[in-house]
Amino acid sequence: QVHLVESGGGLVQAGESLRLSCKASGSTSNINAMGWYRRTPGKQRLFVARIFNSGMTTYTDSVKGRFTISRDSAKDTVYLQMNSLEPNDTAMYYCNAKEGLVDYWGQGTQVTVSS
Repeated sequence: QVHLVESGGGLVQAGESLRLSCKASGSTSNINAMGWYRRTPGKQRLFVARIFNSGMTTYTDSVKGRFTISRDSAKDTVYLQMNSLEPNDTAMYYCNAKEGLVDYWGQGTQVTVSS
């Protein structure tokens, strides 16, 4: 089992930055990749970014050039640096860890961007 705890969300103005953190605990040695998803009310959870154990990263198109995902393996922590935030980035952000075909999720952290 893997337990994920997110932090770092908040209320910011458009153009500002936030950094989200996700701390993994439990059986973390088998995690293949960690990432971030986001959901707005009434919509499904959507992929934002992922980092694999190799260090390779992927992003959804709308955040490329603005968001950066990174990982501190020694701390079992993944980060999402979000710059040039836009009102459309407002959502609940969820941390995800993949262990083969198994997905683990955190409880989420709210990001609100005002215009």
